Parts: sequence; structure tokens; C-alpha cells
Amino acid sequence: MHLSPALQKIYTREQLSARDAQRLAEYIAFSPMVFQVSRIMVGKGVLDALRDSDNGLTINEVASKCNLSIYAAKILLEASLSIGTVIVDPESEKFSITKAGWFLINDPRTRVNMAFNHDVNYEGLFLLDKALEEGKPSGLRHFGDWSTVYEGLSQLPEHVQHSWFGFDHFYSDGSFDQALGIVFSRPTANLLDVGGNTGRWATRCVSYNKNVEVTIVDLPQQLELMRKATAGTDGSDRIRGYGMNLLDADAPFPTDRQWDAIWMSQFLDCFGEEEIVSILSRAARTMTRDSRLYIMETLWDRQRFEPAALCLTLTSVYFTAIANGNSKMYNTDDMTRLITQAGLIIEEIHDNLGQGHSIITCCLGE
Repeated sequence: MHLSPALQKIYTREQLSARDAQRLAEYIAFSPMVFQVSRIMVGKGVLDALRDSDNGLTINEVASKCNLSIYAAKILLEASLSIGTVIVDPESEKFSITKAGWFLINDPRTRVNMAFNHDVNYEGLFLLDKALEEGKPSGLRHFGDWSTVYEGLSQLPEHVQHSWFGFDHFYSDGSFDQALGIVFSRPTANLLDVGGNTGRWATRCVSYNKNVEVTIVDLPQQLELMRKATAGTDGSDRIRGYGMNLLDADAPFPTDRQWDAIWMSQFLDCFGEEEIVSILSRAARTMTRDSRLYIMETLWDRQRFEPAALCLTLTSVYFTAIANGNSKMYNTDDMTRLITQAGLIIEEIHDNLGQGHSIITCCLGE
């Protein structure tokens, strides 16, 4: 298995003493409480108040500043001591924020992840065991009767949509500047954006290159969201939609023009392995020797820092319980195998883009 140097150091040997391992086991057992207490500490402004105080705050002061009862403040602060987001001075009985608490309120990724897990995943994860057994997103049913979350995105409650798109866009948008330089380093007049969602990448492309035309392939209901999102933006007249169900193995990719570039961003992780081979094979049938397929993914085994890998491997659980029941965040070995099965070869891999993305550049095999 391919592992980055940082992951090699951590994932191949035991890291904890017996006492630390025991504590971690209890932390896991109480993790629903850990999550909800920490979420409320952020949402009620308790951690902000502690950060902004000069010498910490007492329980009564926290209750007053954050509009909480004394009881609620005690519950939250005492639990947070064990969680590790606050510490207390035993003499003054004043609480202060820790480094972990600081990251909860200041790290954009952590805030996005917390909202995504609460609004999108939390209730559905109760049925994770059933999703693993059936290979279906059993946890999605409390939102609606869809086979995948993508069919119902436009119908999810507004706050759930906000957290879902906030999560999706946060991880992709930070990579776009570097990605544009990679894709447009070759002459690119016609670009096929597969799974283009709300058109954020397409919008960046037509703004970056005044000659490129972009065709977005996605579900018809997603294309409606895309048209609303891109309406009136610079270059929107060079963005068009092509509606299709990418899960239909008999549905061909558009061939009305020669594609210089085919773009798949945070897309293949939305499908199971057989589906990925089907999608890549159909893409390959539209390519010429001059075409390039760009796959941008957060491959968990290529991350420079272990917290990023943690986020990604646990995001796989969302795909199981909520998204579709059969996909995941892939590693390099798996993605390479699937690309090869589709008749493509890897020309180059660009690492460390934005929030840990890699771009795999593919061309037709011999």
C-alpha cells in the first residue's frame, strides 16, 4: 500500500501507551457526547468568550456572557475539560480555551466538517450497520426516498443543502487556482466537466480562458441548479449542460465535439469501483491521442499531514451511510487499478493542491 511519509510513520506502528489507549477507547465510546458538547460550545459562543477573555471566565461569567443557565454552563464546561477544549485554574475557578478549542473555532476546515457532520450525517449514521450490510445508503431515508443523495440534493432542507455544498465547495475551491494552470497548460478549446454540480469549476474556466467552451454533464436536476448559479456570470454563454444519468452504463458521453480536456473533480469518489470503470471507459471512448483526462481527488494515502487523512477516511463513512452506499475516498493503488482497467494510462500526478488534492492526468493507452 502506498503511504505518504507522514502516514507511514503513524499508520504502521502502535502509537499509544496502554493508559492512553484506554482513554481513547472511552473517548470513542462517548464520541456522540463529545461531538454535540463541542458543537454547542462553538454555537453558543462559549469558546469565543473564553478566547476573548484576558484571564479566563468562571462558570457564572460564562453563563451570563453566553445566555446559558448555570446548570447548562456547568454541563458544557465540565464535559469540555474531559474533551480537552478547555482547562481550569483550580484557585480562581476560571476556565480558559486550549489549543484544541482554538482550532474548533478558527480552523475553517473544522467548522465546515462539524456543520456537515451535524446537518447531513448525524442522524443517518445510526443506520451505518445496515448500509454496510446492504450496500445501500440506509441513512438517507430520513431525508427522502432516493437511491442516492445526489438525486435529492435540490430537495434537501435549506440548512442541509448549505452544509452539504459548504463541505463540497470548501475542499474543491481551494485547489482551483493551481488546477487551472495544470489543465490550461495544454491548448484547450473544448472542456467536458463530468459531474460539474453547480458549475463553480466551469465558471472559473470560462473566466480564466476567454476562448474555452465548457459542457457540464450531470443529472438534469443538478443542471437546473447549475443554470441558476451561473446565470449572469462572466462567460456563462460558453457553459452548457448535457443531462444524463452517469450510473446508466449504456448512456454515452457527448461526442458532438472533440474534447481537449475531460475534467472530473471530487467526482469518482461518488461511485463504486464497477461504476468508476464504466464512467472512465465511456470517457475514454470520446478521447483522442491529444485529449487529456484530469481526475482531481483527495487521495487519502497521499496526504502530507495525518489529520487530513483522518478526515478523508471518515468521510468514506458518509458515502456508505448517506450518499450512495458503495463509494469511498480512494487511495492511489485503487484509483490506479481502476484507471488501468478502463484502458487509460497515468501520465502524471500533481500532489498537494489546496486542501490535499491530487490531479491525475490520464491519456489513452497504446
